[in-house]
Amino acid sequence: MSFSTYLPYYKRNLKVAVPVMLSQFGQVMVSQVDNMMVGMVGTVELAAAAFANSVFVIVMVIGMGFSFGLTPLVGHAWSSKDYHKSGKLLRNSFFTNTLLALVLSVIMIIASFFFDQMGQDKEVVALAIPYYLLLVISFLPFLWFFTFKQFAEGMGNTMNAMIITLVANVINIVLNYVLIFGKWGSEAYGLNGAGYATLISRIIMPIAFFFVFRYRKVFWRYWVYAWHSSIEKASVLKLIKVGTPISMQMLLEVTAFALTAIMAGWIGVIPLAAHQIAIGLSSVTFMIVTGISSGTTIRISHQYSQGDYLGLKRAANASFHLVLLFMSFTALSFILFRHDLPLLYSHDEEVIRYSAQLLIMAAIFQLFDGMQVVTLGVLRGLADVKHAMIYSFISYILISLPLGYVFAFTLNWGVIGLWVGIIAGLATASVLFYGRFNWIYKKLIITNNS
Repeated sequence: MSFSTYLPYYKRNLKVAVPVMLSQFGQVMVSQVDNMMVGMVGTVELAAAAFANSVFVIVMVIGMGFSFGLTPLVGHAWSSKDYHKSGKLLRNSFFTNTLLALVLSVIMIIASFFFDQMGQDKEVVALAIPYYLLLVISFLPFLWFFTFKQFAEGMGNTMNAMIITLVANVINIVLNYVLIFGKWGSEAYGLNGAGYATLISRIIMPIAFFFVFRYRKVFWRYWVYAWHSSIEKASVLKLIKVGTPISMQMLLEVTAFALTAIMAGWIGVIPLAAHQIAIGLSSVTFMIVTGISSGTTIRISHQYSQGDYLGLKRAANASFHLVLLFMSFTALSFILFRHDLPLLYSHDEEVIRYSAQLLIMAAIFQLFDGMQVVTLGVLRGLADVKHAMIYSFISYILISLPLGYVFAFTLNWGVIGLWVGIIAGLATASVLFYGRFNWIYKKLIITNNS
């Protein structure tokens, strides 16, 4: 196929994806800015942030993934102009997400009592616990924001979430500067200052979205319908049915990465800090391609519902092209600037040396990471979420973690060995997801021609 054939598909995919990309980029930058600024305080503080975030993110993605189930349900009701049903979904989603946030917060608090049993340095644990508890407190407003966000995206509105996220990110940076280092008359709270900044910015986000709903008529009527709706078992069960497989798939992947970070802590403080830097930089590129993946989900679902299977294939291929191009660029950047990028986080020479080695490993998995996440977006657009959950279990739990452990501790490759496991898991996932998509596409073509 020629470039001119795919050009319209590139444009359409990017039109939907760019606001989501910027919103996702803003989300991940909150934690990365925390790490960068905390790294300037000290290596132990950076390792503590890495450990706390690696535990918190496991539960965070359960809530995020679960909230994603609201978007297709709202999209269907909204396209049918069933405003009352949309409002009812908003009310029931707030109820379900609030209940989920409270239950998961209790579980996270209980988990903090076992931090000293996870093989981490005592200094790291002592600093990590209060910072981690601040993150736990921020979880409820974080899920409230995502409830607003996923509802708006179900209506096809992606701009408001992007703007709120980017503004909150700026607020977080300013508060980090003030609270971590004790500027403008504030006490210097160090790592806890980053926790306070994150908490405040996450409280602001749902409040800002509420004002968007309040002062824009297109949104306010849904809030009114929601206010006059009741909590219904059928609506709650529907949200659970759609959101749970997405949540579990995300959980499996993030769990593998989080447990890898914990194992890095078994090796030492410096390897853990270096791991956090490399994985942090990789997460920025990952969240950008996640935006492309989300846009692809919308585009694929449209082509699929219209029975345009050729357009579906081209839309998918267009996203593959975009992701491979972007991830090739980031892979090259990681290799060329592997000694410079870690300076954004730390000036410890040992940490920088370790990080430079890990960035070469990160460069290797960029293409696999991009392909697995965008193909996952294609499968979600086809409503094929159960197989993705199974493939994720195979890739991340059965392959990535055991292989990483063997290379790191049995073969004594250290933290490099852990990254061998990461690469193997991502490569397996990309192959399985892509194979599943091709199988579904061929079946659609055969069915259509029969």
